[in-house]
Amino acid sequence: MKAAASAQIRLLDLQQEDTALAQVEHRKRALPEHAAIAEAKTVRVKLKQDHLAAETRLADLQTDLEKAEADLIPVRERKARDQQRLDAGAVSDPKALQGLIDEIEHLTRRISELEDVQLEAMEQVEQASAEEAQLAEQIGEVESSLRALMASRDEQLAQLNAQGAQHQGVRNGIAAELPADLVALYDRIRVRSGGLGAAPLKGRRCGGCQLEATQTALAGYAAAPGDEVLRCEECERVLVRIGAVEL
Repeated sequence: MKAAASAQIRLLDLQQEDTALAQVEHRKRALPEHAAIAEAKTVRVKLKQDHLAAETRLADLQTDLEKAEADLIPVRERKARDQQRLDAGAVSDPKALQGLIDEIEHLTRRISELEDVQLEAMEQVEQASAEEAQLAEQIGEVESSLRALMASRDEQLAQLNAQGAQHQGVRNGIAAELPADLVALYDRIRVRSGGLGAAPLKGRRCGGCQLEATQTALAGYAAAPGDEVLRCEECERVLVRIGAVEL
C-alpha cells in the first residue's frame, strides 16, 4: 500500500486519539463507584429482606399481645364480679361461699399467669419493634449512600463522556484527512491487536510490540520508498518511519 509519508505520520496522531478514547472508556468502566453501587444494592436487598421478615415477626407478636390482652379481660371481669358478690355478702351458704373464695383465688392465679404472658408479649413486641426500626434506619442510610454514589458516578461519567466526545471529534477530523484505504487498514489492525494499529519505528524497535527488528528487516525499511506503508514483521502493525532508519 502506498500513502504519503506525511499521511503516515499523521496516522500516529489518529492512533493517539484512539488511545485517548480507549483510556476514557477504561476510566469509565473502572470508576470505583460502580463496585460501590453494586455492593450497596446487594446490601439494600438483604436489608429489605430482613426488614420484611422483621415486619412480619412484629405483626405476629402484636397479634399475640392483642390475644394476651383479650384473654385477660373476661378473667378480670369474672374476678371483679365474684369479688363484688363476696364483698356484698351475697353468698351466705358456707359451701357456696368457700367455692366463691376458691374461684377468686383461682382467678387471681390465672390473671397473674396471663399478665406474665402479656408482659412477655409486650417485651417481645418492644424488641421486635426496635429491630424493625433499626433495619428501616439502615435501609435509609444505604439508600442515601446509594444516591450519593450514583450522583458521583453520573457526574464523573458526564465529564468522561465530554472528554470522549472531544477526542472523537478530533479523531474524526484526522481520519477525514487521511486516505480511506490507509484508515481502513489501520482500523482492522487496531481492532485485531487490541487497540494499537500504528506505531513509530523507534531506533531499531517497533513502538508497538517493542521488539527489535532484524538487520534484514531494517535494510528493507531503509530501502523502501517514503510513500511505502511498512508493516512490522513481528506484530504486523503499520510501522511509521520518523526520520532515517537506523541500520
